[in-house]
Amino acid sequence: MAFRSSRGGALPPGTRTLAAWPLGAWTLGARIALAVSGLAALPGCSLFSSSSSEPAAAPAAACPAVAVLKSLSQTAVFAPGAERKPAGVAFYGVLSEVESKCTRSGDAVLVSLDAVVIGERGPASGGATSVDLQYFIAATGPDDTILSKRTLPVQIAIPAEARRAGITDHVQEWVYLSGRSPGDVRVVLGFQQTPEVVQFYKNFRGR
Repeated sequence: MAFRSSRGGALPPGTRTLAAWPLGAWTLGARIALAVSGLAALPGCSLFSSSSSEPAAAPAAACPAVAVLKSLSQTAVFAPGAERKPAGVAFYGVLSEVESKCTRSGDAVLVSLDAVVIGERGPASGGATSVDLQYFIAATGPDDTILSKRTLPVQIAIPAEARRAGITDHVQEWVYLSGRSPGDVRVVLGFQQTPEVVQFYKNFRGR
């Protein structure tokens, strides 16, 4: 199975766009939390009742399930030379939520994602007005085997007077099914964490 950007030459053209939010347009209280633990199938509609006494089989999922991995939904960027402790964090990154839709084309699915990425100042941000983050998009099989993975860089501008800012990253990806049902594939997102960031979150849980 292949998993590649729709920006590839032989495939229909796609887009990746970054939409920055105006200062003050985003607040924690205004976010709508998305349930990403599973993908509910919508039942089909019919004008006639079935004559069969057996329960109808659930329709196959038309799109892969899409989720932000909870354990990789946050990251930290440390100030140069700072200790790997909360006081040394220049910025935090948060993968807040993702919305998705898809279009089936033969044995492939074009998945359109809108991922919300937030940058938040830490104690050691100083006068910095932007943060560079990296997150990944991966396709996984039924046994959570990673079928493919791509890392995307984002830069978030945070005005000096603001505590946080965010962007919506619009990405289109082709998922090649290789005979699988779309319901047997998941598309997952998370931050590409360095070993020192992994250790930081082990030492300081809750940040």
